[in-house]
Amino acid sequence: MLSVPFNLRIDRTLLILLMMMAGASLVVLYSASNQDLAVVIKQATRFSVAFIMMLAIAQISPHTYKRWAPLMYVGGLILLILVLILGTTGKGAQRWINIGGFQFQPSEIMKLALPLMVAWWLSLNENALRFKHWSIAFVLVAVATLLIAKQPDLGTSILIAASGLFVLYFAGLSWKVIGAGIATVAASLPALWMVMHDYQKQRVLTFLNPESDPLGSGYHIIQSKIAIGSGGIEGKGWLAGTQSQLNFLPEQHTDFIFSVISEEFGLFGVIALLSLYFAILLRGLWITLNTQMFFARCVAGSITLTFFTYIFVNIGMVSGLLPVVGVPLPLISYGGTSMLTLMAGFGILMGIYNHQQRQDRQNHV
Repeated sequence: MLSVPFNLRIDRTLLILLMMMAGASLVVLYSASNQDLAVVIKQATRFSVAFIMMLAIAQISPHTYKRWAPLMYVGGLILLILVLILGTTGKGAQRWINIGGFQFQPSEIMKLALPLMVAWWLSLNENALRFKHWSIAFVLVAVATLLIAKQPDLGTSILIAASGLFVLYFAGLSWKVIGAGIATVAASLPALWMVMHDYQKQRVLTFLNPESDPLGSGYHIIQSKIAIGSGGIEGKGWLAGTQSQLNFLPEQHTDFIFSVISEEFGLFGVIALLSLYFAILLRGLWITLNTQMFFARCVAGSITLTFFTYIFVNIGMVSGLLPVVGVPLPLISYGGTSMLTLMAGFGILMGIYNHQQRQDRQNHV
């Protein structure tokens, strides 16, 4: 059994699963980075910081997050507006802001602030939710989503919108209503096309027919599908992938790292990875369903299903089933900002678990 010092209140099952995921990430990154040990060490350092942060957050009661939710949301909106006015531009997008010499993406804050805020708002009237309450919740989701899409950052805006919609679902809103809202958005796609940036239009066109420009915009996805298919059942072996080791596969240690896994470890490796993801999702849903507090249940469910959205979107885009929107493979891809946000979310999930455990013990006394 995993021994935890200082009587930290954690979910040992979830902690072990996340540690296994971190170990898998470092193994794959060593190959995907062309055996660059510096990359692995840097990612291991990030994981260490992220785990410490997660364990610290896990000690906080969901009641504390509930009190701070409005301030976090308003603060996040202010930062998103500042990004549009004063933000730093990179790779054609204005997504970063520099405060006191520290550069970060405010959209990462909103990944947690939005579901907390929507859950807080709905919890104020949890026993008598009416149309006006749902409407305001939709507005809270829409404002944050549109500000991030304006940067532009389509991938993050999708994750933000999904996190808010998942809160609405766990708060009791019918899938029929949510589906009607999604259908309305889908019906407005022709109008959306008119305001999309050129590179976003190109991504959609490439998704529909990547072979139309095999050496240009379609190169990424074509090479990715070659890598995935060439792995076969057992894979070519660790460090033996031709697409990755010969640098045919672009962004192989970040967005397209799933292609490296598929090529080197084959179908068996993909099944092992998906099984680990599935176990984490099951644990998150178990915590959600066993949580009595309305606010905590909505937040836990949103965090869990948003994690699923990360997985679904990344695997879908690198396999050609979805347009490329720049969403990393969670807890596997190289990078620090997204990982810290995810681990903070798991810290909140552990805090919810700890709170329910304390409540159960008190009820049995």
